[in-house]
Formats: sequence, structure tokens, C-alpha cells
Amino acid sequence: MDIYLGIDIGSVTTKVAALAGDGELIASNYLRTQGKPIAMVQQGLRDIARRLPPGSVIRGVGTTGSARYLGGVIVGADVVKNEITAQAIAALQYVPDAQTIIEIGGQDSKLILLRDGVVTDFGMNTVCAAGTGSFLDQQALRLDMDIEAFGEGALKSESPVRIAGRCTVFAESDMVHKQQMGHRIEDILYGLCQALVRNYLNNVGLGKEILPPVVFQGGVAFNRGIVRAFEETLDTELIVPTHHEVMGAIGVGLMAGEEISHNSNKTKFKGFEVSEADYRTSSFECKACPNICEIAQISLNGKAVARWGGRCDLWERTAGSQK
Repeated sequence: MDIYLGIDIGSVTTKVAALAGDGELIASNYLRTQGKPIAMVQQGLRDIARRLPPGSVIRGVGTTGSARYLGGVIVGADVVKNEITAQAIAALQYVPDAQTIIEIGGQDSKLILLRDGVVTDFGMNTVCAAGTGSFLDQQALRLDMDIEAFGEGALKSESPVRIAGRCTVFAESDMVHKQQMGHRIEDILYGLCQALVRNYLNNVGLGKEILPPVVFQGGVAFNRGIVRAFEETLDTELIVPTHHEVMGAIGVGLMAGEEISHNSNKTKFKGFEVSEADYRTSSFECKACPNICEIAQISLNGKAVARWGGRCDLWERTAGSQK
């Protein structure tokens, strides 16, 4: 069986998806990055390798996410794409007439507008955590509960309290105040869901025309309290795809398949053996010009195999040379 791999390396989670030639998802995993993107990519590959059908052949690999360039070097990616494109391609695979994509991850959130199958606009929140999954994680920790129980508890709310959600610091302070006033925990939980939705729409969605069908992707879509809050605020039903948490990986896997098939290329994939390689990362300042760029470097067995991060391509062109 021909297999295409998509790898989405985010700041909070790392996802690997294995797709058949027709785009069917064969296997996937969803791992906490834990500040160790290389180790998590390697663990994800080991897990996927064990779950592939016998005789499977990797025909192409794509990477996306905040560490997509790092991941691309490690595995030998055929395509390296941004998250906006990957999320859009995956959404259209499952909901061909989608017009709006809400994607909320651990440390950033995105709003993607599609018209006739083409991305026409998008917004991102990469500055404030109040509209992201980490906001919910922090409040769940403060309430001494598992994040998995957060959404179920929020659904039991009958009279949600209004919590200031413009900032995580203010939200936590306001949440403590509401607890001290004696409000039910379910109403506080749903109040937090509503606060996240308000923050998202007031920041990421500001000035954007949100039209149905609306697709909700990302790990936060597991939280049914957030789904309910969005549906009530937007007055429309949200479509949550079956594999919403790995849509970025699915999207870039589909793009890898398209790249290989259209251009009759042979994959650059280095093989599952890379899951056992000893990669090291470091950085240094380039003093070739006044920009003083910070250059990221990845090494294998003491030899630099890739460098990136500069405003020009000086170090990309000299990846095999020494600093």
C-alpha cells in the first residue's frame, strides 16, 4: 500500500497522520510536544511504523506547524507548508463546501475564510493566550480538575457567570472572585468557555465575515462546552470532523501526495530509521551583516545537516559547512 505521511509539529502537541493514496486516514497519533519536538517526531514515527499495514511503502512526507522546518530536516520532507494551507486543505477534504474554519490549538488560534474552495482571508492570535487551549488548561489546573472533564462539566451549566476573558491574568482573578461568591462550578466552567469564545471573536475574528458551513478543528474541539458556546454566539451549527485534532497533519499529508503524484518525484523521506538518530539543535548569531540574525542549526553525529532562520539564504546555502 502506498502511504503518505503528514507531520504537524506544534508548540504544545505533535501529530502524525498516515494516509492512503486516496486520502483515507490509515493511522494517526496525537502526542504532547513537552518542549522536545525532535523526540516527539521520532516517537510519533515509531508508533506509526508499528501500525501500518504489512508491505506499506512511504511515497511522500509533508511537515507543518511551528517546527515544520525542523521536522522537515529530520524526516526528509517533500513539502513544508504553513498551518493555514494545511488546515484549509484538510477541511475541504471532509467538508467540500466549508466557508469558515475555526482552529484553536494549544498556544495559537486561527480563523480561515474559504470561498469557492479558496482561502480568501485569515486571522491568527499568537500574542495572547486567552483565546487558546492553554487558557483552558490553566483554569482547569486552578480548579484542580482534568481538562477532559472541563467540557462535560460546562455542559451542565444552567446559569453561566460572565468572566472577564480579555487576559488570562484577569480571567483567573475574576474566576476566583466568582468562586468566592458561591457560584456553581458548572456555571464557572461554561463562563470560561464563553470568555474564550468572546476573546477569539473579538481578536481573531474582528472584521471577518463568518459564514456557514463552519468547521471547528484543533485539539480544543474536544471540549464540547466550547462547541456549545460558539454555536450559541454565532447562531449556527459547528461541524467537528471526526479527526479534528490531526487535521493539520492530514492536510500536509494530502499536499505531499499531490506533490509526488503531479511531479512524478521520488520521495526524500529518510526512512523510519531517523526515529533512532541522535539529532542535536543549537543556534548562533550571524554577523555577516548588521541584521545579526539568530540562525538555528541541527546536527547529526557532530555534523551540521541544516541551518535556517536568517533574513537571507546564506546559511541555507551552506548547510554542510561549519560555522
